Amino acid sequence: MTADQEPALLRRWTATLLAARAGHEGPDPAPYGRNLLARWAEPQRRYHTVDHLRAVLDRIDELADQGGEGGELELVRLAAWFHDAVYRPDRSENEERSATLTEKALTEAGLTPHEVAEVARLVRLTTSHDPAPGDLNGETLCDADLAILATRPDTYRGYVAAVREEYAFVPDDAFRHGRAAVLRQLLALPRLFRTPYGAAAWEVQARENVERELAELTDMSGRAE
Repeated sequence: MTADQEPALLRRWTATLLAARAGHEGPDPAPYGRNLLARWAEPQRRYHTVDHLRAVLDRIDELADQGGEGGELELVRLAAWFHDAVYRPDRSENEERSATLTEKALTEAGLTPHEVAEVARLVRLTTSHDPAPGDLNGETLCDADLAILATRPDTYRGYVAAVREEYAFVPDDAFRHGRAAVLRQLLALPRLFRTPYGAAAWEVQARENVERELAELTDMSGRAE
């Protein structure tokens, strides 16, 4: 993150938290935002970085502008800030740890119990990216988080390379096996994108990218045997 990026993101964070608080009293949002940005800038991250955070926030805005998806957008935006706030590739339960952080921080920051619970639920939902029908908040967050799958092939390859760097400690064969399992899980979903806009704008390209990567992984595994 460059020095000029932090103020813009902090402004987005502050505006989101104040809007979610809806005029209720609470502490200064800035320290919470700086703490989150420091987490997103940790050295072990290669894909789950400030750039990913910004991209998810931008996709939420795109869904709101283009699709009019509804839901509680400020809570969805807060969930984007927290959804990978705890991220250690060598540990499991990152989503659960991020949700626990969410509950602590947003309670301190002045949100109501309902709002805190909803943001934490959304963070946990990014484990499966499989929101229930009619879950507008969940659909918006999951679509925004998965939108990287629908990028141009060269951008998608950069995303795949960054994920591999995060898991550099995993041997090649084990990584291919695990990554292929993740891709198959995604392809098994009835739809990758649940919002009308996401389904129309992103579904076809995303499936092409995921299927291509899975075929390449399968081919590499076959040649290694």
